[in-house]
Amino acid sequence: MSGRVAAQNRHHRLLLACLAPATVFFVAFWILPVVRLIALPAEKGWETYFLVLTDSRYMWSMINTVLLSLATTVVTLVIGGAVGVYLARRRFAGRQVLLSLLTAPLAFPGVIIGFFIILLGGRQGWFADLSSAVGMGRMTFAYGMIGLFLGYLYFSLPRAIASYTAAAEAMDGQLEEAARVLGASRWEITRDVWLPQLAPTTVACGAIVFATAMGAFGTAFTLASKFEVVPITIYNEFTNYANFALAASLSIALGLVTWAVLFLARVAGTASSGA
Repeated sequence: MSGRVAAQNRHHRLLLACLAPATVFFVAFWILPVVRLIALPAEKGWETYFLVLTDSRYMWSMINTVLLSLATTVVTLVIGGAVGVYLARRRFAGRQVLLSLLTAPLAFPGVIIGFFIILLGGRQGWFADLSSAVGMGRMTFAYGMIGLFLGYLYFSLPRAIASYTAAAEAMDGQLEEAARVLGASRWEITRDVWLPQLAPTTVACGAIVFATAMGAFGTAFTLASKFEVVPITIYNEFTNYANFALAASLSIALGLVTWAVLFLARVAGTASSGA
């Protein structure tokens, strides 16, 4: 009996030794920074925590960020779902090459994607050249809401296409065949067979796209000169003005809003799948 107890003790000590590096890393790079982040605004007064609600500039920055992220998420899911399902259900020459090209932007950082948008709709871009050639002056769209939306969409679509393609390939074809034998229309098959099977992918992919758009910095840093979003506001506060307390407050607000939307999406997804 004593030998068994000694072996169990050694096993427990070994587990603790293996867990120690992960614990130290978690405390040092997650717990301590988060505690410091939460405590920082209190140094300037408790009202600093609520500036995102009481100051119109920061409130509109948050509203812009949420609306832009929601629009990006919805459009990404619609286009990514349609393209992913089509690629999963069709076999044609060059399919793998096309899929590789569609998912190639996964390798690009946000700054490069912002540069692409500038080459398309910036002051020296293709769209400005075209509008100038037809006598409408050098028109641009890269530096405002449209440019940011296109950049976020460009960044998010490859992830959605890859996710939906994999999910559609794994769908149970027998359910669709049974529905077709029973006389179901194409819309009824889509509603009753495809959508329920793709719902987990939609929720997961939508959560990733929304969270990524809320915190996107590289693309926004390149394009957001006429349309302010929270990541750029945070950057300006702690880099240009050294206002660390306000930057921390905005970071907390951004995290809470992102978490709340993701939580509601998860609850809605669970309810719909349970129904």
